[in-house]
Amino acid sequence: MNRIYFDHNATTPVEPAVLEAMLPYLAGEFGNASSIHTFGQKARAAVETGREQVAALIGARPQEIVFTSGGTESDNHAIFGIVEAAVGPRKQVITTATEHEAVLNTCQALEKAGVAVTYLPVDRDGRMDPASLRAAIRPETALVTVMHANNELGTVQPLEEIGRIAADADIYFHTDAVQSAGKLPIDVNAMRIDLLSLSGHKFYAPKGIGALYVRGGTRLRQLLYGGHHQRGFRPGTENVAGIVGLGKAAEIARKSLAQDAARISALRDRLERGLLQSVPGARVNGTDAPRTPNTTNLTFPGIEGEALVIALDLKGLACSTGAACSSGAVEPSHVLTAIGLRADDARASLRFSVGRHTTDAEVDLALKIIPTAVEQLRELSPTYHKQTVAR
Repeated sequence: MNRIYFDHNATTPVEPAVLEAMLPYLAGEFGNASSIHTFGQKARAAVETGREQVAALIGARPQEIVFTSGGTESDNHAIFGIVEAAVGPRKQVITTATEHEAVLNTCQALEKAGVAVTYLPVDRDGRMDPASLRAAIRPETALVTVMHANNELGTVQPLEEIGRIAADADIYFHTDAVQSAGKLPIDVNAMRIDLLSLSGHKFYAPKGIGALYVRGGTRLRQLLYGGHHQRGFRPGTENVAGIVGLGKAAEIARKSLAQDAARISALRDRLERGLLQSVPGARVNGTDAPRTPNTTNLTFPGIEGEALVIALDLKGLACSTGAACSSGAVEPSHVLTAIGLRADDARASLRFSVGRHTTDAEVDLALKIIPTAVEQLRELSPTYHKQTVAR
């Protein structure tokens, strides 16, 4: 069976050129980047090249890049680090209701410690209104954290306006760019971003490597204690091979960004149009907002999303009901309920995220597999038949 992978927002395959760049640092070039001898100097040079490549992807300076284990660590470091370094007994964080759990759970932990957190609502397409941010800012606001692109919908937030509002109020602005880095143009200076999280495995680098951009002069408390690596922000021996892979992936993404976006968005749109035409009642969530080029989220009334994911997997197609880290959750997606979907519709929604190596033939095959699977599940659903009769 030829398997189709439409779950690139969960993770991506390692690009062959990325693996090739990494291999020497998993074998003969094994030095510790903190050692001063030749082995260490070669490792250090590779780390600094990776730092330059990641910085170039987002318009930052190399010294503003801190390597981490991935998006979750970067989000935690940015949020905890800013709040703990903030002056004053009363502190507030402003975020949105549709953030990734790496941000939401961090904010909830802060609430338990006495920090006030404001969760801004979003519209039916998942976009927050910058006016609501202005209204939420207080004298004690320490941080605004708003993700660039949503992992379930692909919805892109107006970062330039958000960054301008935060800068005018002299408040730090962090964005979780895990789903946008390598897919959308990012300029941390034009967007007035102070901290930005990214994760390698979302754009064809390996798992377990990410980065946190920290604008020069930002007051950030370190979370880990140990040696003096990375200016003390993140102690611990650097993951040289992972950093090399992240850097190479960033270089490839930067050079192919426009070309990839045009081709991938055309595939996404064709998949979307085909499903709307072939599946009665299907609806796209977040369709009227700017989105990442690879992501579509559709509701198929009358089915259970988890059951459809399993049915499609048995037919050779991989997709998801939402965030991979929330798989198996009993509650409906907090993102979909935040945009106004009923619980049953949220549970009947699937995310399809195509990628750099997705082909026209795979989209054509998916347009045969998905409608058939939906129809078969609906035939087994007394709820769907009741809905149909009622209409």
